[in-house]
Amino acid sequence: MEKAAVLSEGCFATTYGKTANGLVRYSKKYEIVAVIDSRYYGMDAGYVLMGRQNGIKIINNINEAKAMGAETLIIGVATDGGYLPVEYRKYVSEAIENNMNIVNGLHQYISNDSEFSKLAEAHRVNIVDVRKIFNNYEYSFTGKIEEVKSKKIAVLGTDSAIGKRTTAVYLNDAMNRQNRKSELIGTGQTSWMQGFPYTVVMDSIINDFVAGSLEYITYKAWQEKHPDYMFLEGQGSILHPAYPGGFEIIGAMRPDAIILQHAPKRKFYDGFPEYPIESLEKYIKVLELVSNKKVIAISLNIENMEMREIEKEKTELERKYNIPVFDPLHEFENITSVISDL
Repeated sequence: MEKAAVLSEGCFATTYGKTANGLVRYSKKYEIVAVIDSRYYGMDAGYVLMGRQNGIKIINNINEAKAMGAETLIIGVATDGGYLPVEYRKYVSEAIENNMNIVNGLHQYISNDSEFSKLAEAHRVNIVDVRKIFNNYEYSFTGKIEEVKSKKIAVLGTDSAIGKRTTAVYLNDAMNRQNRKSELIGTGQTSWMQGFPYTVVMDSIINDFVAGSLEYITYKAWQEKHPDYMFLEGQGSILHPAYPGGFEIIGAMRPDAIILQHAPKRKFYDGFPEYPIESLEKYIKVLELVSNKKVIAISLNIENMEMREIEKEKTELERKYNIPVFDPLHEFENITSVISDL
């Protein structure tokens, strides 16, 4: 794999650093050798993010990344509006001058920036704007999704940047480790960077073709792999005022069941403190009504929670909704058995 450093200055281990967070947790496309964020200089990225070391060092400059063998700089943030932070420009320029390729998942295309494109040409490096890859996807919905016989489980959430992709990644990996054929169907730029081959970036595609593109990639996975299970990565949140995602996934990918990602301590939509998150009960009702399928489990995002609070929350939610509640970072046994019984 190509060695890469991830730029997440000021954002690592926050919701804005979710691309970096995802790559530190899991990557099959790039070997992540370092994260750039001066706030945690010298620390282990796995320890900062998950409380356990994984050998990825946190550094604070491009020269260190180059010395560690990084061939690529990945932009590891997902900002509101998808713009490259102004303070990141120096890192991108320095990386190009050090003959490093650039991988960017933001809406703002780095390859369209005259300063960066001229610099890249001079140093003969590549700039990959991930969303550009999917700009010309023009697939219309056909109904072929009904031929897919895999059990499709959508991981949807009560907010954006709440851990839907991470839960889908871990569950997919858990099922494969149990010798059950499973594929993750990615719907965002980080899944592509992590190396999941059956990925489309939904918000790069003209709206009329989103449903068709989701169907296309799911049907392609079925034709090529015939997996027993598919985990569908959710986007946004079905009741989110700014990112109302989930409708297209339900409509085009036709999930057989839903896992709902929930952060008990999060009271307002991420980045929108004027909008309180709707109740978990309302989310379950809406998702089941729209999909005509069941929410079979609740996956907890345990941010800002102590161990005693986690156990208490799990017990209360399981009693209230009569479905399994699990922490995807630490446990899978009770949920993989439920999935296997679908």
